[in-house]
Amino acid sequence: MISLSAVIITHNEEKNIARCLTSVRGLADEIVVVDSFSNDKTREICGAFNVKFVQHAFEGHIQQKNHAIKQAGSPYVLSLDADEALSEELKESINKVKTAWHHDGYSMNRLTNYCGNWIHHCGWYPDRKTRLFDSRKGAWSGVNPHDRYELTDPLSQVGFLKGDILHFSYYTVSDHIRQVDYFTGISARHLHDEGKNVSIGRMLLAPLVRFLRDYFFKLGILDGSAGLVVCTI
Repeated sequence: MISLSAVIITHNEEKNIARCLTSVRGLADEIVVVDSFSNDKTREICGAFNVKFVQHAFEGHIQQKNHAIKQAGSPYVLSLDADEALSEELKESINKVKTAWHHDGYSMNRLTNYCGNWIHHCGWYPDRKTRLFDSRKGAWSGVNPHDRYELTDPLSQVGFLKGDILHFSYYTVSDHIRQVDYFTGISARHLHDEGKNVSIGRMLLAPLVRFLRDYFFKLGILDGSAGLVVCTI
């Protein structure tokens, strides 16, 4: 059986971190929390769990996650965000993989809870993520804040696990709007630094096209009022 390190990055996650840590306790042989100097009760809560707690200045989501992997004692890593937890079915799937590791990495679906509602459409599900991997064979990449784990060898094999990562994204609509503002600011600065521009026409048309796609073609309408809010924002 392999030794598994669960790796989590945090910043002011007192609302979420206990749920996340509880979901991996007993499954992971080591839990590593890399914190960017939280000023809430995150560190205190982590102290109630048997975790390796490391503080490191935040330079970006991708950079922080790559730094966190280096703190793990095992090359076999389960990477979660603090606002995520594992479903019971996914825990069972990961336990099986620990006894018979056959691939370079494993992907799984992520199911998001939005203001108390599980979102099964809107382009938010299944939202497949590679979160279990041999860290010697890849790294976090992408464009901040939209990170993704990529295996280096194009012939790498990625298995799929049953069960969901449970993502507790937003507690209020205001939280969602603030996060969108934060993420779009990061993305806009990145595009500006690369010298990319966008036309007025695209600014006006793209949101409408995205809404129609997510609400009707990706069946956000089936998620009720929560689906309408998600697709509108």
